[in-house]
Amino acid sequence: MMKFAKLPGLAAAFAALALPAFAQDAAPAAEAAVEAVVEAAAPIVDKGDVAWMMMASVLVLFMIIPGLALFYGGLVRSKNMLSVLMQTTMITAVVMIIWVLYGYSFAFGGGTSPYWGGLGKVFLSGVTPDSLAATFTDGVMLPEYVFIAFQMTFAAITPALFIGAFAERIKFSAVILFTILWVTVIYFPIAHMVWDASGLIFTWGAVDFAGGTVVHINAGVTALAAAFVVGPRIGHRKDNMAPHSMTLTMVGAAMLWVGWFGFNAGSNLEATSGATLALLNTFVATAAAIVSWSVVEVIFRGKASGLGAASGMVAGLVAITPACGTTGPVGAIALGLVVSPIAYIFVTKVKAMFNYDDSLDVFGVHGIGGMVGAIGTGILMAPGLGGTGDADFSIAAQVLIQAKAVLVTIAWAGIGSLVLLYIVKAITGLRVPADDERQGLDLTSHGESAYHA
Repeated sequence: MMKFAKLPGLAAAFAALALPAFAQDAAPAAEAAVEAVVEAAAPIVDKGDVAWMMMASVLVLFMIIPGLALFYGGLVRSKNMLSVLMQTTMITAVVMIIWVLYGYSFAFGGGTSPYWGGLGKVFLSGVTPDSLAATFTDGVMLPEYVFIAFQMTFAAITPALFIGAFAERIKFSAVILFTILWVTVIYFPIAHMVWDASGLIFTWGAVDFAGGTVVHINAGVTALAAAFVVGPRIGHRKDNMAPHSMTLTMVGAAMLWVGWFGFNAGSNLEATSGATLALLNTFVATAAAIVSWSVVEVIFRGKASGLGAASGMVAGLVAITPACGTTGPVGAIALGLVVSPIAYIFVTKVKAMFNYDDSLDVFGVHGIGGMVGAIGTGILMAPGLGGTGDADFSIAAQVLIQAKAVLVTIAWAGIGSLVLLYIVKAITGLRVPADDERQGLDLTSHGESAYHA
């Protein structure tokens, strides 16, 4: 039918020959009908969708560099500022290369395994500028290159998140080796299981719109494992380890919020009403979490802090990530209000109780926030609560599915990370020498300083 339609006027000529003379006036209608069928069958690539997804990909990069780099950099002591910037930058670069070489194939290679995508698209084999990737709308497609680029930024930001757990004390070589192993063994399989149509968790019916399990629980659980294996900083809970620049942290947090619209609304894959819902939810859930964290601080500390506001901002962004495309705006506000008190307890109480040094609270904010968001997704999808679930939606059934997805992610990331950490420890070692740690990683690992008197 498509070949038939490419010949100018052929449909009309055929209709004229096949119909009696008195019926030839119907030829234009016949041609229009044929062309309508052809048009309906052909895949549609909308320029607006393509432009939006290109911008969304750039926004996620903006989240990593400079957003996350400055957010984390401000939270460490000044002698380690550049080490955090360098780790974030190098992780981003290395993972982007790996993604093109084999990561995209491992996650979305078209295989039928529930655990990985196979080798079909290693080195992007078979992918051309004309290759198409599916969206959530039948017949509406994207150039595969833009889908590759968008998912590549997710793969890059996830390992950059967990460096906050062992900031100020780990070898640069260990960070890079662990990242390479981690994305290969943990991130790519989890991404496939959650987001690929043949993936284990996807087939269960679990909903993770933009990465609550794939990104935040994955990174948060890894961070917790790393905090225990790497061990605490010298002077932990004795020396003053306050952030050296809350100004930079607030700037970085603001950049994260801006970039997160690419993260969440971009996950709709189209510039449609679904993206606008994710956009609005990303605004209001984050706003609610900022307010909630500040209120909790006033209750327990007597004052609301800038660090608390920044932490609430990130907690809200994390919690709404899996739910942003399926939750109503009021539900998003409720999720933001709920996540901050829970994350606050883990950051201030649970961490002290178990005496682990998660330097920048990756587990408390990303891990716990991701879990709250993933479970909350199963509740807030209910149409009676403003969600997008079907009329026969069951909260209990969906929450059970969400919980299974969370548990699989915790087990895969936790056990896998522990194994990989000990492998890296055997190859390169994890900790810098004590004297280097005291002097600061900027000079001892990179030979430069962030600031000069």
